[in-house]
Amino acid sequence: MADKADEPFWRVKRLEEMDNREWEALCDGCGLCCLNKLEDWETGEVAFTSVACRLLDGHSCQCSDYEHRQKTVPECIQLDMEGVREIPWLPPTCAYRLVHEGRDLYWWHYLVSGDRETVHQAGISARDKTISEMKVAVEDYEDYLIEWPVLTGEKTG
Repeated sequence: MADKADEPFWRVKRLEEMDNREWEALCDGCGLCCLNKLEDWETGEVAFTSVACRLLDGHSCQCSDYEHRQKTVPECIQLDMEGVREIPWLPPTCAYRLVHEGRDLYWWHYLVSGDRETVHQAGISARDKTISEMKVAVEDYEDYLIEWPVLTGEKTG
């Protein structure tokens, strides 16, 4: 039987036990958190759009100013334990959501694969599928509704 010390941190620690380095390492770099979402005021249903935050690099799926992002985008959410528990739009593939639910990371997560490109190769990320919010009027976001972020990422390959 394997020693717990041999297990990766996300399998042996709860989110609230992780240090900042481990917490940040869980982000798979998919960019889905940075997509604008629309919420139906009556039902609470959340729909993703392909309209990305002005700071998202649409190819790398990384924030172009992560350290200072909240100065430019005050509504940017700093994901924390409360957010993981309460944010209804975290994609089913989100590592924070998976670990919180007691599930393992998918094969394409770089902590499993050893390669930050596998999230893109698996088609899970927003890579090259977005348009900047700087190019779309808010009232036109409905024209950019998408379904691809709700994929579970369970395909093999």
